Amino acid sequence: MSLHEEVDALRRVPLFAKIEPSKLKLLAFTSEKLEYQRGQDLCKQGDAGDAMFIIMAGEADVIVNTPNGEHTVARLGKNSFVGEIAILCDVPRTATVRASSTATVLRISKELFFRLVGEFPQIAVEIMRELAHRLDDTTKALAKAKAA
Repeated sequence: MSLHEEVDALRRVPLFAKIEPSKLKLLAFTSEKLEYQRGQDLCKQGDAGDAMFIIMAGEADVIVNTPNGEHTVARLGKNSFVGEIAILCDVPRTATVRASSTATVLRISKELFFRLVGEFPQIAVEIMRELAHRLDDTTKALAKAKAA
């Protein structure tokens, strides 16, 4: 994927939709592009949160360890982001993220992430929206499980 293609792909990620192309080019250039094969972990539950990930192609599962084994709680696809909680809260990873197909991702370091949020507050608003949606989904799933 060329730098131009990465910028176009980033523009389609809601988190970065309102950022000017020159800044997206800088983001694409300063982030790390990685390829994961099916079954490889992007990050593991309990590890230090030193980066977030943007899925540029492919899919990944979000998996939590429970007393009864691993439990898949979400499947992420193209233009999704993950790993922001460990960065924002400065806590260990809350889940394992595992490629469920060949996946191309951009790894955005903690330092770059905070620089972006400082320069573009709209990113923080988009992250809050996504976290609110995830919390709502989790609350509904817990209520459903409790009722069963």
